Amino acid sequence: MSRTVNIIGAGPGGLASAMLLAKAGLRVRVLERLDVPGGRTSTIATPEGFRFDLGPTFFLYPRILDEIFSSCGRDLRKEVEMVRLDPQYRLVFGAGGDLSCTPDVARMEAEVARLSPADRGAFGRFMESTRAKFERFAPFLEQPFESWLDLANPDLIKLMPMLKPWRSLDAELGTFFSDERIRLAFTFQSKYLGMSPFRCPSLFSILSFLEYEHGVFHPIGGCGAVSEAMARIATDMGVEIHYGEPVEGLEFSGRRITGVRTPRATYAADATVVNADFARTMTRLVPDAIRRRWSDKKIASRRFSCSTFMLYLGIDGRYDDVAHHTIYLSRNYRDNLDAIEHRHELSPDPSFYVQNACVTDPTLAPAGMSTIYLLIPTTHRHPNVDWRREAAGYREVALDQLERVGITDIRPRIRYEKMITPDDWQDDYEIYRGATFNLSHDLGQMLHMRPHNRFEDVEGMYLVGGGTHPGSGLPVIYSSARITSGLLLDDLGVDGQARKPRREAKASGGRKPAKV
Repeated sequence: MSRTVNIIGAGPGGLASAMLLAKAGLRVRVLERLDVPGGRTSTIATPEGFRFDLGPTFFLYPRILDEIFSSCGRDLRKEVEMVRLDPQYRLVFGAGGDLSCTPDVARMEAEVARLSPADRGAFGRFMESTRAKFERFAPFLEQPFESWLDLANPDLIKLMPMLKPWRSLDAELGTFFSDERIRLAFTFQSKYLGMSPFRCPSLFSILSFLEYEHGVFHPIGGCGAVSEAMARIATDMGVEIHYGEPVEGLEFSGRRITGVRTPRATYAADATVVNADFARTMTRLVPDAIRRRWSDKKIASRRFSCSTFMLYLGIDGRYDDVAHHTIYLSRNYRDNLDAIEHRHELSPDPSFYVQNACVTDPTLAPAGMSTIYLLIPTTHRHPNVDWRREAAGYREVALDQLERVGITDIRPRIRYEKMITPDDWQDDYEIYRGATFNLSHDLGQMLHMRPHNRFEDVEGMYLVGGGTHPGSGLPVIYSSARITSGLLLDDLGVDGQARKPRREAKASGGRKPAKV
């Protein structure tokens, strides 16, 4: 009789885990609160015919998902049409100037030199140095870290002089680029982790490297189309996906999880994978007395990422002279970040990101119309900001900011509008404190210091997604699915054919490494 696994949440990590575990012969049941797959990587579809990604809009480093699809006998590029963007995005600096960021090395060198002649040639040096860092560190992002002993791996210790964990991301980029605007062009990606580049560890210079080395893609239909393809494939493989069925409780025998309760039924299983928001799930569904390490008090004391203020706008007409992705970086970027992370207040000149996807993908809107997706990083939920009072006024700030990147006269053209505040992220989307990027990724909350993929406080429970190792962002969430699935299969004694030997990276302590 095959073993049964419950997966809480049909986000990207849950769907990838479902595919891998089903391939290994397990009976897999996914319980999803929403009516569509993808979690935060799902699609908002409106009656007017507009389609928006709810969360992530950049599709980066497809290698991990390529390999997961391949292990399940599928081809990602045949299942989802993707366009590699060039330029990848446009950066507009409040301090003056702009960059059209392209993966073409010669053109990007020229762009950097145009804005900062003193930094001519620095882009190539940055890419060469960071390529070596990534190639040597990447294997460690594909294996579990379950204790400090894993840090004693001699291969990892040898990397410390290259990784420089004591140095901030901004300081690291300062060794390549003298102009602060250019440094911001290669450090703003720390916002993918909900962090400031002045606090984010230098390791994460690999984020901007990955964009230029492996591309920024737009899946036709949006990133939600990738989730839809994964759900379709998982269903073809025999996975049961229960939509509109939120998990309301968990069943335990001592410290071991034995099943999950929904409004429809109680489902027993041999193992449970949690793809829902880690902190929200623990504090709502797992009794505090069961959790030795990750108690409510411990979770409350942890450092959480920023949140986001969102506007999804269906527009009459198009802005064909505006890039697919545009990022505006506030004139006083440091103060903007301080307002978010320390003062917990709203900035009058916030940095923001806007997606004008219909210049690439007209399927997202009715003919002659377009979609505008606007994201402003903000403090996570905090007493300093009462969104019941602030939301309407901040909408006006947000719409005014769009003029800085060439989107003018937008108000009379709005035919559909949806707003999401940090309150909504917590209350409607079950995200702890509305911290959309989960636990911060500073040194005290990385590797073995994050909640473990094989959750250390509850037997039979496994974690996947941004709240566990390796962290936030679609590529590493897919990687977490491989790590978690490997651990689960090992524990159940299942020799899954979906497993893929890891690249060479010796595990410490003689423990058997996960292979998925």
